[in-house]
Amino acid sequence: MEKVILITGASRGIGREIAEKLAQKGYQVIANYNKSEEKAQELKKEYSNIDIYKADVSKRQEVQGMVKYIIDKYKKIDVLINNAGISISGLFTEATDEEWNKIINNNLYSVFCTTQEVLSNMIMRKKGCIINISSIWGLVGSSCETIYSVAKAGVDGMTKSLAKELGPSNIRVNSIAPGIIDTDMNANYTVEEIEEIKEEIPLERIGKKTDISKCVEWLIDDEYTTTSASDIPEQYELVAEPDNKEGKMAKEQIVVTYYYQIKKRPYIVNYLEKDTEKVIHTAKKGDELV
Repeated sequence: MEKVILITGASRGIGREIAEKLAQKGYQVIANYNKSEEKAQELKKEYSNIDIYKADVSKRQEVQGMVKYIIDKYKKIDVLINNAGISISGLFTEATDEEWNKIINNNLYSVFCTTQEVLSNMIMRKKGCIINISSIWGLVGSSCETIYSVAKAGVDGMTKSLAKELGPSNIRVNSIAPGIIDTDMNANYTVEEIEEIKEEIPLERIGKKTDISKCVEWLIDDEYTTTSASDIPEQYELVAEPDNKEGKMAKEQIVVTYYYQIKKRPYIVNYLEKDTEKVIHTAKKGDELV
C-alpha cells in the first residue's frame, strides 16, 4: 500500500499545492480543511486518491476524530504535514488576548495536538515522517507579526526536540521555513510592498508554492532521506544529487546547497539559478542542519 499522508490546512495555498503534488505521485492523501469546504470538494473531485476531512486542528476532540477516521479507513498514517496556520498583522502594543490565543492555537497548539494524536500509530509501527511548515519569521522575527513569529519559533523548537526524541523510533521530523510566498495569506501586501521585497531577493521574485511542495516531496522519500534535517529555511536549496550510476544518493549523505545572503534581509527563493554564487556542504548522517 502506498504512503498515507495527512496534510492539515490543505484546501488552499501551500497546503493545496502539496496535496496536489503528492497525489500526482500516487500517494493516498487526506486533505484536512476547516472552512473552505468548496475548495476541498474540488480537490476530492479532481483526484481519486485525495480524501478530505473537516476538522479544526486547534481543537483536540476534532483532531482525535480525524485521526481515528484515517486509522479506521487506511490502517496507518505514514506522513504528517502540519501546514494549517493563520496570520494577523498589527502593532504588538495593540494586540489583544483574543488575537494571541487565536494565532498561538492555530499555528502552534495545532502542531502539538495533531502530532501527539498521530504519533501513537507511527511509534507502534517504528516508522514515520513529520514535516512542519514553519516560517522564516520564526527564525528572524517580523515587525508587526510578533505573535505569528513567536508561534513559528515554537514550531521550530518543537521540530528540533522531536527530531532527537523520535529518531530512535525511526521517525523523521523536519521543518520548512518559507519566506514570502505567493498565497492568499500574503494578499494584504500592496504592489509597492511586494516590489520592495523583491528588490531584496537575489532572484528578484517572491517564492512560489511549488518551491515548498518540491521540498516536501524530497523529505518524505525514504530512499533519499535517511536523517532529520531540522529547520530548512528558504536560504537552503536541497539538492538530491546522484553519486552513482543508478542515479541514487548514498544513504549516508544529504547534499545541501546554501547561498550567501547578499542583500539586507534573509528573503530567499528555493531553486536559484545555477550561476548564483554558492557553497556546497555535505552533511553526514546525524548532522543537524540549523
